[in-house]
Amino acid sequence: MSASRRSGTTDELGPDEPGQPDRDDSDLLAALLDGMDAALCAFDADGAVTHWNREAERILGWTAAEAVGRHGFAGWAVRSADADDVEGRLLSVMHAPGRQVHEFALLTKDGGRVLVRTQSAAVRGPDGKPAGVYCAFSEVHTQIDLERSIALSEALFEDASWGVVLVDADLRPAVVNAHAARALGTGRTSALGRPLGELLSQGVEELESALTHVLAEGAPPAPAEIWVGVRTPDGERRRCWRCGFVRLASPLAEEPVPLGVGWLFQDVTEAKQGEQEASLLRFRTNQLHRAARAASECEDPMEAATVHLDFALAGFADHALVDRVAGGTAADGTQNAPVRLVRLAATPSGTPGPSLLTGRAGLPARYPEGHPALSCVERTGTVRASVGPASAEHTREWALARQWPDGTVHALCAVLRSRGRTLGAVTFLRGSGRTPFERSDAAYAEDVAVRIASALDLAGLTGRE
Repeated sequence: MSASRRSGTTDELGPDEPGQPDRDDSDLLAALLDGMDAALCAFDADGAVTHWNREAERILGWTAAEAVGRHGFAGWAVRSADADDVEGRLLSVMHAPGRQVHEFALLTKDGGRVLVRTQSAAVRGPDGKPAGVYCAFSEVHTQIDLERSIALSEALFEDASWGVVLVDADLRPAVVNAHAARALGTGRTSALGRPLGELLSQGVEELESALTHVLAEGAPPAPAEIWVGVRTPDGERRRCWRCGFVRLASPLAEEPVPLGVGWLFQDVTEAKQGEQEASLLRFRTNQLHRAARAASECEDPMEAATVHLDFALAGFADHALVDRVAGGTAADGTQNAPVRLVRLAATPSGTPGPSLLTGRAGLPARYPEGHPALSCVERTGTVRASVGPASAEHTREWALARQWPDGTVHALCAVLRSRGRTLGAVTFLRGSGRTPFERSDAAYAEDVAVRIASALDLAGLTGRE
C-alpha cells in the first residue's frame, strides 16, 4: 500500500499503478475529502478501508492513520456480532445499481455507539468492473434534522396557508409560495426579482424599512401589522398583513453572511376592520351618551341642539350646519311649493370653537336647486355628496356653489324629523384629509339628527326659536 493510500488521500482503490495522479492531484483530493460536511470512507474490492476523511474522524474518533488499511469495520468500528451483517450490506452495493441507504450503529474510539445513516455506491474501475465501494454517512439525528428542514421548507413554499416570501439582500422576492402569489395578485414566477414598489402601491416604504432592519439587526421581537395597497388588474386593493420576519444566513460561512429575509405574512384585514369598527362604534356611543348628559343640563333647547352638534363632530367631520325649514315644518316630501331653508346654527369655519346660533334672524340659506340639503328634506332621507377627483380650483368652486367652507370635498345631510314632521336638515362636512362618508357614518348622523330634531321641536313648543 502506498504512502498516499495509508494517509487516506488517493483517488484509486487498487495498488499504485503507472499514470496515478501526481502529488498536486493527491493534495487536492485530500483537501476535498477533508472539507466535506459528510463523513466519508471507501473500501476496495476486498473490503479494506482506503479513504477516511476528517468528518468521519470527528464522528467516530478514529483517525485516518488508524482506519485506512483495516479490513472492514469488524472489531473496531462495529461490534463483532454485527460485523458480518454490516459488511455484507455495504459491499453488496458493488453488484447492485445505483445507491443504497442503510442505518446501523457504529462504535466510537472511546467505546460509545453512534447510530448513522449511510449512502453507499459502487466504484467502477477502468474496465467497468466493481473496484470498491464508497460510503458517506452522518449521524441519524443530524440527517433527520436536515430532512426536517428540507421538508419544512418545501411545505412552507407549497402548502402553507399564509404567505411566505424569500426576499434577497436587494429587497426583491427570490421565492414566493402560492398563497403569497395570490395575495400579491401575481404568479409565483412573475413576482420574482421585481421591486416591491411594482407589486404594492402603498406600504412599500414601511415594508422595505422592516426588511432592511432585519438584514442589519435581526428579526423583530413580535409580528408587525402593515397596511398595504396591492396593485391588481381591477385597481388597488387595500389590505392589512400581519408580518413576521427572520434573517437568513449561510451555514457554510465562518461568519454569518445574510442571504436575505424570510417574510411570512397573513391577511388580517377583516379582523382589523372589525376591531376598528367596534372601536369606532364604542367611541360614537360614548359621544352620544356624553352629549345627552350635557344637553340635559341646558336650559335653552337651542343650546342643547348645538351641544349635540359639537359632540358629534369629534372624529367624525370638520364642520357642521343646521338648517330649518322656513315656516317651521314641512308635512311630507310632496309639497307643491319649493322647500326653503333657514340657517339655524353652524360651526366656525376658521378657528375651532363651539357651534354658533345664527338663525334667530331668520335669514334664508340661498341653496341652488338640487342642493344636497334640499334633496334631503324633499326625500326625508339621508343624502351623501362628494366632489370626486378634481383640481383644487374646481373643488373650491364646488364648495362655494353649495355655500360650504373652502376645502370641503365630502358632505352628508341627514333630515331632522320629530313627531312626524320634517323640521330641517343637519349637514356634516369633511375636508380633503378625510375619507368619504360611508353607510355607518350615515347611521351615526341619523342618530345625531334625531336628538337635534327633538331639541328643535322642544324649542318651538316653548317659543325659544
